[in-house]
Amino acid sequence: MYLELFKLRELPFRLSPDPQFLFLSKDHARAKAYMESTIWFTDGFVVVTGEIGAGKTTLIETFLRELEKDVIVAQVSQTQVSVLEFLQSVLVQFGFTPFHMKKAELLATLNTFLIEQYAGGRKVLLIVDEAQNLNLRVLEEIRLLSGVETTKEKVLRIILAGQPELNEKMDAPELIQLAQRVRLRFHLGALSPEDTQGYILHRLEVAGSQGRTIFQPECFETIYRYTGGVPRLINTLCDTAMLAAFNVERDQVLPEDLAAAIDELQWMEFSVRTAAGAQPPVIHGRRPPHPDRTEDNQVPTAPVARLLLINEGRTLSERPLYPGRLIIGRASDADLRVDSRMISRHHCQIVTNDRLCTIEDLNSTNGIFIKDKRLRYHNLNDGDVVSIGTHQLMYIDERPGHKALAADSLSATGPQKILELSAAAESAAGNSGGKQGGAAAS
Repeated sequence: MYLELFKLRELPFRLSPDPQFLFLSKDHARAKAYMESTIWFTDGFVVVTGEIGAGKTTLIETFLRELEKDVIVAQVSQTQVSVLEFLQSVLVQFGFTPFHMKKAELLATLNTFLIEQYAGGRKVLLIVDEAQNLNLRVLEEIRLLSGVETTKEKVLRIILAGQPELNEKMDAPELIQLAQRVRLRFHLGALSPEDTQGYILHRLEVAGSQGRTIFQPECFETIYRYTGGVPRLINTLCDTAMLAAFNVERDQVLPEDLAAAIDELQWMEFSVRTAAGAQPPVIHGRRPPHPDRTEDNQVPTAPVARLLLINEGRTLSERPLYPGRLIIGRASDADLRVDSRMISRHHCQIVTNDRLCTIEDLNSTNGIFIKDKRLRYHNLNDGDVVSIGTHQLMYIDERPGHKALAADSLSATGPQKILELSAAAESAAGNSGGKQGGAAAS
């Protein structure tokens, strides 16, 4: 990629949450302090909300990294579940195998565990990310869990983190008792123009810039106008701008590189998008309309390529690839969502332009593999099968001159071959000390 040109140690604007890159704005510092208060208070129950990409998960990862060893943590991020599945998920995090237990057994096991930890002088913390997806029955069950106590104090601390819809659920009349249990609620807003500049410079410094000017000062105001100070959008735009500078072999990002990135992403100014009620455009797959383009001149009508998601030799979904960026992962905001504990929240991304498609690992737990080799990034070739966890991604090139090859490779790479490639990747990961063979992704 562009690391050598910019003299950096690592990519500064990855989308995956990385605690070492955390930039503590005033709001982020306050939200982190609220999380820490769950450890200080015996009745700690905190709710933190924020827009997609505001940095909630990075805050959680940083908070977890700093916890003392006497804190036992259950972290749940699969939240589209029933009450029974939720309780099972919590107990799995605590080291149990509860899948054949009935609800009464689950609750008894959990209560006993909490009391035992309290008696041993340990604190127990439950963190639920993507909590906006929890249904009302599960939220009510969380309220009941928060009431588990000894004769002196409560024994379970709770953090709920989610998108703004979580606040709407918390304010529902059916959950008034849950709202009364919450000690602190905080909404994590976007960065200010000053913090946006500080955020960019901080991430560059962590990546190894050593104070060198990589973004020209006049770029920062434009970055804020097009991202609204949303960290994930800042990452997307800055990374694309650095790629634009890299393409012309320039080791500084100039306004024209930023303009090229905005044109590639086809973004309108953030205020225009939000006024129109549009979702923040972390663009993946097909580009949205640009205000200065006619309907006939928006995007190519044919995809550059196709991507097949495969598991156990069966195709689960098919996705056309247009110029832009496609995020693959377990999180609800991923463009291609893979519901597996072997997949990280933002596992990898595919960046597509008219010339090529590149897949890049987003610092995932279990990595990406082609055949028996774990890769950081890779220029995709027609017929490539990329293993992610227990799933596979097959890349089929649709560019002129490549379609025949695509058809041949698809017929040649049948289900049995895909299974063999997947097994080879898992075996290689196990032999090299990697986590592909069975680690649950964070």
